[in-house]
Amino acid sequence: MKLKNKLKLAFVIMTVLPVLLTGVAIFVLFQIQASKFEETYGTTGFSLNHLYSSNFALSEITDGIYNGIKATAKDNPNLLVNPDYQEGISIQLKDRLSTMVIVYTGQVIYTSSEYSGAELTEILPDPERTSDYGSPGIYRDGSFPEIIKMIHFTTTDGRTGCVYILTSLKQVIPQMKNFMVEAVILVLAILLITSATLDYWIYMSVVKPLERLRIAAQNIRDGNLDFDMNTRGKDEFSDLSRDFEEMRKQLKTSTDQRLKDDAEEKELIRNISHDLKTPLTAIRGYIEGLRDGVANTPEKQQKYIQTIYNKSDDMNNLINELTLFSKLDTNRIPYEFHRLSVKDYFEDCIAEIGLDLDSQDIRLEYNYHPDEEVFVTADPEQLKRVINNIISNSVKYRDPNRKGVILVDIYDEGEYVHIRIRDNGKGIATADLSKIFDRFYRTERSRNSQTGGSGIGLAIVRKIILDHKGKIWAESVEGEGTTMHINLKKLS
Repeated sequence: MKLKNKLKLAFVIMTVLPVLLTGVAIFVLFQIQASKFEETYGTTGFSLNHLYSSNFALSEITDGIYNGIKATAKDNPNLLVNPDYQEGISIQLKDRLSTMVIVYTGQVIYTSSEYSGAELTEILPDPERTSDYGSPGIYRDGSFPEIIKMIHFTTTDGRTGCVYILTSLKQVIPQMKNFMVEAVILVLAILLITSATLDYWIYMSVVKPLERLRIAAQNIRDGNLDFDMNTRGKDEFSDLSRDFEEMRKQLKTSTDQRLKDDAEEKELIRNISHDLKTPLTAIRGYIEGLRDGVANTPEKQQKYIQTIYNKSDDMNNLINELTLFSKLDTNRIPYEFHRLSVKDYFEDCIAEIGLDLDSQDIRLEYNYHPDEEVFVTADPEQLKRVINNIISNSVKYRDPNRKGVILVDIYDEGEYVHIRIRDNGKGIATADLSKIFDRFYRTERSRNSQTGGSGIGLAIVRKIILDHKGKIWAESVEGEGTTMHINLKKLS
């Protein structure tokens, strides 16, 4: 869920939900207390009016007793002056939060009220001037707020009296009090539970993701990139977590690559040190031979000088190769692409290379198989570097037990020109075949002057072919030879 929707939902939870829950809870409580009220006081129709004004409820709770006394006053008025009857009615009224006063022949003959005689004289209506008052009764305010109901009676001997039912307005019906207390507690509980639920939800959906992001940032700051982030979800934090995870992966890849590059550079430095030291040692030895007169004939002197020249040329080639690779790796070589005739280009290239191979007793065969002339777009100089590098590797790793043979074949394969260079050398082990185009990778771990090298020759080849939008791969059988395949896009 998006953060905007979460905020909207949080607003609903904090406003609408408590109101709804409170309304439902109060309704249930009201029904419970109304049922208790009706059961306790024998009334019906308990409603919200009883909550708005407690006078209604205080008046109604004595209606049953009032009606009973009124019936007694009509049917058996002498019973109203009976002390036992009076005490029984008083007990019933006490349960209904009320008291009773009986005035007979102008005198108070019974009272359960706490008021004094003078106060009763002030409170009670004059029985001679008023009629019976049933529900809702007479309301007295001031110092003695009361609801008063009265019933006139005449005993069989002709004497008159009046029964008063007094209900104080200073009290609260227990059911109403319980309802108010329970309602307040329930509202507070709803607010507390709603707030706690919302806090937990916000913590889990907002604070927790922020904490994970903070920990992730600390890990990245401390260089620890070996951790995973929880990227499940569809909110902004999940999107940010996915971005963090992607950044972590890229940083880890970059860091791993940097470590790999550092290791390769160290390996390169060792290789260069060895490859430079070997010819330098040889050059120094031959120079000392010349200086000490070991080469005491013109023929020896010429041989020493030629060897020194060859070794210095090897050093120069190595430096040039490293310089070229550095430029290729940083894309600082401006290619000069031309439309080349594959047939003409390879005929010239093979003719030039063949002269050098003849001197090394290596047979070079070239076959152009397409029926018609085909063209490619390429940089002639860099493509020649590719061919020379591959063939020089074939020469370097030839089998000394048989005559070296290198076959170059050109095929037309629809959209591509397929160049195949095959030799009968030592071959490459299967475990090494997939790595030969990696930078600084050498199939031979032992280094000597014959097979030494920086390990970047084929990396240069692959880089040049890829920059030509082509493809290169190798096939080899150890002990039989190696075949290099190059595809260059053909011009239509």
